[in-house]
Amino acid sequence: MTVERTLPTPEAEQLLELTREIVDKELTPRAAHDEESGLFPREVFGVLGSSGLLGLPYPDEHGGGGQPYEVYLQVVEELARGWLAVGLGVSVHTLSCYPVAEFGSKEQKATLLPDMLGGDLLGAYCLSEITSGSDAAALATRAEPTDDGYRVNGAKAWITHGGHADYYTLFARTGAPDSGSRGISCFHVPAGVRGLDAAPPERKMGMNSSPTAGVLFDDVRLDADALVGERDKGFGVALAALDSGRLGIAACAVGVAQAALDAALAYSRERRQFGAAIGDMQGVGFMLADMATQVAASRELYLAAARLRDAGRPFSKQAAMAKLLATDTAMKVTTDAVQVFGGYGYTRDFPVERHMREAKVLQIVEGTNQVQRLVISRHLAREQDSDVRGQ
Repeated sequence: MTVERTLPTPEAEQLLELTREIVDKELTPRAAHDEESGLFPREVFGVLGSSGLLGLPYPDEHGGGGQPYEVYLQVVEELARGWLAVGLGVSVHTLSCYPVAEFGSKEQKATLLPDMLGGDLLGAYCLSEITSGSDAAALATRAEPTDDGYRVNGAKAWITHGGHADYYTLFARTGAPDSGSRGISCFHVPAGVRGLDAAPPERKMGMNSSPTAGVLFDDVRLDADALVGERDKGFGVALAALDSGRLGIAACAVGVAQAALDAALAYSRERRQFGAAIGDMQGVGFMLADMATQVAASRELYLAAARLRDAGRPFSKQAAMAKLLATDTAMKVTTDAVQVFGGYGYTRDFPVERHMREAKVLQIVEGTNQVQRLVISRHLAREQDSDVRGQ
């Protein structure tokens, strides 16, 4: 089902039409096979880069698309509708570009961004560790200052594109071990440096075409210019990136939910029981109505948050809300889609079981939905306290 959209410019409409064409011709036909086989579609990211779709929200002076986040997220949604491994991969890659694009020096932007945004390089975002997932400020990977740069030791966990990325956006401790969020710095680390390696990929419930692995740093030597932004102030960079990244996950979730809804709608018109299409039966028809409503509401929430971001206004609370609602919606809609298909929905002959398995991870990545509720509740408390003080 084609979703009616209101886009800000004719160029944005053309970008979305190009994305749909790539999805329908290049992604959807191979997604099921490659997921079953665990094949990582690295070449697809090159195609997206050459098509101008890999650096959409970044300035065109460095090879980006110069598009508002409102447009970029709708492109991500369309990619995830066709194949979540690609939509999520674009979101993670965009996240990995953020520190250099927003906090990097002029030299770093000029040297690094053209290849990062053009598709020649694929990035990964290294924040989580085995013992510091939700509590990211507790990370232990250390970047010890040396006379000419830094020496990095430690391990990162659950890294999308781990072992396949061309560079890693790394967050490591440069302050004292007990410095908390104040002693963390951000680094740009090329994949080929000595001492950097990846653990075997995780064996996951879904998303088999998207490699997830630990990334190991064993006496990795970095030049001083690998530092992105100010030393010991990288945690703020990480949080700012994650606010935007959560909107990418929300868009991915809406894409997966839309794909499941489309499949369920089509099946409900084809499948007949008791002399009628099952979609004409109230039990199924009401379920489809709820699914469509939830998908539309989730889309509008992430777009509203994106417009705040584009306007330069605070959007952290709204990003957490969008990620929370959209990913919970994806889980419910994909589960209901399996139910619409009945026994067939539980088989791999139809795509909805894959959508259901994929949806689950979206409630976990880039901040679990429990963490999103914590973020939202803290914003609400601060707003209430501010209102009270202003009375």
